[in-house]
Amino acid sequence: MPYLPVPQKTAWQQSNEIDLSKTAVLVIDILGGNEGTVPGLETMAENAVRIVKAARAKGVPVIFSDDNHLPEVDLELTLWGEHGMVNTQGSLPLDEFDVQPTDRIIPKRRYNGFFQTDLDISLRELGVDTIIAVGCDTNICVLQTLAGAYFLGYKTIVAADATGTFLIGTQEAGLEYFSRCYDSRVVDTETVLGYLA
Repeated sequence: MPYLPVPQKTAWQQSNEIDLSKTAVLVIDILGGNEGTVPGLETMAENAVRIVKAARAKGVPVIFSDDNHLPEVDLELTLWGEHGMVNTQGSLPLDEFDVQPTDRIIPKRRYNGFFQTDLDISLRELGVDTIIAVGCDTNICVLQTLAGAYFLGYKTIVAADATGTFLIGTQEAGLEYFSRCYDSRVVDTETVLGYLA
């Protein structure tokens, strides 16, 4: 009989501990500037804004990983059409985040926020080993960025109700994947706000 691993929660996933001095909040593609978020994802965006404001109040770094696609050349455009185009409202964090001088905005041209960007070096310069992730699409850019984080040795916490999917797959399947494949601690916004209290 072939070996089938039994799903189980790791010590990290079961823990409620977090070292805020080594933590950053990573906002993945909650974009739209003054035009607003994708219809249907308003609650997700509101939860992410609450987390960002709580993080700033505790001195926890906030980093925005944002699509900044170049016309005619970026690979994603052939699959999804124009979105998150550089120098448009669609490449800017939502106005509701009220981006501060202490925040960092790191543009990306692929799903994975770590791929050929300054994200990894920025986190390391800040002494970060734990990422609280929020954003969308759960099954595309959030998933790929969490993969990058896992491969680079970061611990990750995902605020389930501050992420959202609207392009492919289900929210539940994405969250399960994070937990099983990337050892992410999947919690809700209220739990994250408790960490940041």
